[in-house]
Amino acid sequence: MIKKTIVTLSDSNYFPLLEELIHSIRKFKENENINICVLDAGLTSTQIDKISTSVDEIKKAEWDIEIPFHKKSKEWLKSQVSRAFLPKYFPNYEKYLWIDCDAWINSWSCIENYFKACENNKLGITQSIGPGYRSLAKVNWIFGKVAAIKTQNYKHAKMSGVSEDNARKLAFAPHLNIGVFSLMKNSSCWETWQNNLKKVLNKGRVFGSEGLAINMSVYLDNVPTEFLPISHNWITSHLLPIYDEMNKTFKEPNIPNNEIGIMHLAAGIWENGVDMRVDKNIKVNIKTLEGKILKKSLRNLIE
Repeated sequence: MIKKTIVTLSDSNYFPLLEELIHSIRKFKENENINICVLDAGLTSTQIDKISTSVDEIKKAEWDIEIPFHKKSKEWLKSQVSRAFLPKYFPNYEKYLWIDCDAWINSWSCIENYFKACENNKLGITQSIGPGYRSLAKVNWIFGKVAAIKTQNYKHAKMSGVSEDNARKLAFAPHLNIGVFSLMKNSSCWETWQNNLKKVLNKGRVFGSEGLAINMSVYLDNVPTEFLPISHNWITSHLLPIYDEMNKTFKEPNIPNNEIGIMHLAAGIWENGVDMRVDKNIKVNIKTLEGKILKKSLRNLIE
């Protein structure tokens, strides 16, 4: 019986990305020992039928935490809540690896590392910090002497009613992107995360709530965590990768040019106001290991 699963979520708008993620999993022979589960947050019946033979389970995403009706503006926002309850939706597994549908697998070794990282009930996750990565902190100088510093963690924490003391503790903790993570079924992290999510949703907005809650769980509640390299959740909006033409793979742009495990288009790659995630024809300038410049898509386009 297969005990490991990769889980993702999509609505109808991101369905092409969902297909590309599934394809990136199925192209590796190692995927035979892993099931693919999908949370439906607004897929059409035609789309569900189209992927039904490529995935193992599809479940309708729910609002697993009660929130005011006016906050339930979009179906896809269920992703901000439901991913903290994966064992409820798919109870027959021991290890769960969540991958956002705007991400795809470039190298399989990172998948093995995520499943290893969550052993002993640890959270396997990547910090959004590394050589060349865009900073998430903003500094405003007051009278040229005093610095008013805002970070993503601090801003979200204050908007969600987190105490000033705890918001400051989160302020300069390396941000955790919840778009890729691994957990075992019986990990206590699920409950800690869910409790923090309830607190955050009580006052804060839905979007970004699950990310803030996992940052609170790690940096305030000290849940056991295994931090993985940034190549395991490479956020392209922070730093564009480099392309290895000979081996046809994306790599980190800094020496020693490690191969990227998961390419994540979080926050989008924009060209003339259009996001690559919604327009597969968009291409950007990418450097190669050989020093050339290529016009390439960062999506896992299915030919």
